[in-house]
Formats: sequence, structure tokens, C-alpha cells
Amino acid sequence: MTIDEEALDRLIRDARAGNAWAFGRIFDEFHEPVYRFIASRVHRPSDAEDLTQLVFVKALEALPRYEQRGAPFGGWLFRLARNTVIDHARTRHDHAELDAISEHASLEAGPEQITSMRHDLDAVARALAALTDEQREVIELRFFAGLSAREAAEVMGKQEGTVRGLQFRAIASLRRTLGMDLDIEERAEALVPRVADRHG
Repeated sequence: MTIDEEALDRLIRDARAGNAWAFGRIFDEFHEPVYRFIASRVHRPSDAEDLTQLVFVKALEALPRYEQRGAPFGGWLFRLARNTVIDHARTRHDHAELDAISEHASLEAGPEQITSMRHDLDAVARALAALTDEQREVIELRFFAGLSAREAAEVMGKQEGTVRGLQFRAIASLRRTLGMDLDIEERAEALVPRVADRHG
């Protein structure tokens, strides 16, 4: 996040009071991570963009009812995004989208391995498919959407410690499956634009 929590709180208060500029700043701050999260769960980029716009329309409508009681705004927004994707999949009767893993896998090995990783994205997709649904969702939220463990916990309706445990087991599984020493926590974001561009 490029703005601190205090500044974000001010923007939220102003947006709730009807300040369009403040909501625009919130949109600018969260649009890309929300889009990335949704794009990891639907098959068509055009659907991902439409759903992203819909999330922010819903957020604008729901903002007057949002209460800042310790729950992170990012968690609230991504829960809205998650529910929007689920509603979309149900409307389309496309159950594959409910279970879709990220074809834009947000993983990176060391710099010397990036080239080979680009040529083996299918292996990454298979490794993600081998995770449990909850482990896969943690990877998507933490490393694709860039949420904190606390925000991911809010989205998933779980305790932060539970999310960290799921993350640990997911990373361990990915390392075993891919057979490489993935420094996911520090380097995951670096490959996201490359993989997204490849599939976009």
C-alpha cells in the first residue's frame, strides 16, 4: 500500500461523506491488486476488468455502512471482491471458475531461474492445483493481491494465525512440488506482471 493507514482512514471518512476525490484516491490505491486477485479467478481479462469495476461500484454503495472497528479496509474490500467473483460464477453456472486457480501464478525463484520458470508455468499451475482450496486462496491473497496476513484473514473469515499456518504449509508444498528453493515471501511480486502479461 502506497499510503499509510492514517491517510487511508481520512480518505475513507471523506469518501463516506460524499467526497468523490477521496473515493478516487481509494480506487487508485486498490484497483490493481483487486484486478489481479479477480484475474486469478476468472478466465477472461474482460470479465476481470468488468468485475473489478463492479466491486468498486458496490464499495461506493456500501461505504456509508462500512464501520472502521479494527477490521482493515483492504480485508473488507477483498471480501467484497471474493463474493463478487462467486456471484459471477454462479450466475454463469461456470463451476470451473469457482475452483479456478491462478493461471497467472505469482511465484518467483531466484534470478537465475526466472527464464526457465517462464517456460514452465504449467508446472507452477499444477503445483498450485495440488494445494487445498484454502492454501491456494491464501497464496492468491497474500502474494497475488498483496494483502497482509491480517487482511487475508479478514477476507477468509479466519484467525490470522490460521492464515499464517495455511501459508506456511502451502509454501512448503510448492517448494516440494516444484523442486526449487522458492523465496516466495520476498520475491513473489516480481513475476506477477510477467505472467499476467503472458496470459492477458
